[in-house]
Amino acid sequence: MAAEPKATSSTAMFAALVLLTFVACGGSGSKSSPPPPTLNEWTWMTGADMTNQAGTYGTQGEPAPGNTPGARVWPCAWTDTSRNLWLFGGYGFDTSSTTGGGHGGDLNDLWKYSGSEWTWVSGANVVEQPGTYGTQGVPSPTNVPGARYQAASWTDAAGNFWLFGGLGLDSVGTRGQLNDLWRYSDGQWTWMSGSNLANQPGTPADQPGVYGTKGTPAPGNVPGARVDAAAWADSSGNLWLFGGSGVDSNGTLGVLNDLWEYSDGEWAWMSGSNLVNQYGVNGTKGTPAPNNVPGARTNPATWIDSSGNLWLFGGQGNDVNGLLCQQTFVCELNDLWKYSAGEWTWMGGSDIVDQYGVYGTKGTAAPTNFPGARDSATAHIDAAGDVWLLGGFGFDSTVGPPEVFGDLNDLWKYSNGEWMWISGSNLAEQSGTYGTEGTPAPDNVPGARMGAVSWTDSSGNFWLFGGMAIYMPYSPKFNDLWKYQP
Repeated sequence: MAAEPKATSSTAMFAALVLLTFVACGGSGSKSSPPPPTLNEWTWMTGADMTNQAGTYGTQGEPAPGNTPGARVWPCAWTDTSRNLWLFGGYGFDTSSTTGGGHGGDLNDLWKYSGSEWTWVSGANVVEQPGTYGTQGVPSPTNVPGARYQAASWTDAAGNFWLFGGLGLDSVGTRGQLNDLWRYSDGQWTWMSGSNLANQPGTPADQPGVYGTKGTPAPGNVPGARVDAAAWADSSGNLWLFGGSGVDSNGTLGVLNDLWEYSDGEWAWMSGSNLVNQYGVNGTKGTPAPNNVPGARTNPATWIDSSGNLWLFGGQGNDVNGLLCQQTFVCELNDLWKYSAGEWTWMGGSDIVDQYGVYGTKGTAAPTNFPGARDSATAHIDAAGDVWLLGGFGFDSTVGPPEVFGDLNDLWKYSNGEWMWISGSNLAEQSGTYGTEGTPAPDNVPGARMGAVSWTDSSGNFWLFGGMAIYMPYSPKFNDLWKYQP
């Protein structure tokens, strides 16, 4: 089995810290028939109200009411043209993992959720599977990416799924950071770019970035191996990749702030540095400038607006002073950025790490409201253009020193330039209230977590799956599925 997630995310940095509080994972619940829709309430839809559950795979290709992925953190996720969820890999539990304390491993199972039932589509139902790459650029029914987590993922304009990198297994079963690019289309995987061999953390880098000339695509360009990067897909089907923890142009391991575009089969380095561990250059709030750039970071929340602008919130990494993960800092960020017409604009939040949240009154937007610094939150944009942000690992409303940080379950809405605290707690480390499966209720709320996935369906409902509570022993993982109807 693989080691517990570490060294490439928040987990390693926090492992040595004293546990602040413990989250009460699990709970009781019963089942009933779904009631009529209720607005502004959470509904526990499926999965367990206890952590570290094995998967129930059923028969490959056949949906069934009892099917469910095992508990996991940092999987890839996509939505298709019908707004069904597709889920790949992550770090967690397969069909045979021991429930209640087992550590699981890297996964490469592909699942589809159609709104009522899960279907195991492809990949293995056991952990730690190497990749089958085949021939670059050629799809095949036997191709499959190796098991991994902390990869980047996109859905392009044609409805194809893409994934890049992560920490996992290569073509020969070696575990390390990856820079392979895959496409899933018409039921087949295609290895599109990058190497089929991993860079192993702690060893000389095997997969450095090949940057070329800034702004110029070229067949030989490729981002270095990395994990925890940010990703967007624009309306033209181009893929965008930012930062993460990985390898720069010199083969040096660190945290990155490079921005890449993948278009027509070629990568182009668009912004940021080709060297690791760069400070942020924020400039003047609200004013774009060619020299502005977010500091190097991992696990920010991202979305793309109706005008095609790229947005980025928070993450873990460097502020304007370069305070990258020093012993006295957690190095969580809450800066809000927009990338438009080739320039970055610092839109809000602080240019200094480790800021507590200003929650205001629940349900009331205000210009002074702002989520606390955090990483590994989920974000999505709805049909009205409003952004929804949930959870992650970071700072609550407690004014320090010392500020209080941990797993969060706060739900925020960003609309017309203002933040509104919608649901959940303004304090870290809150347990979930599950209620009755399939039944919305005002008190229902998912427990605090990081590394989950979220998406919106064709009716505009917000869905949440999985994640991890880092401050419990063994970092327990979830496989609960929730729906929120705004």
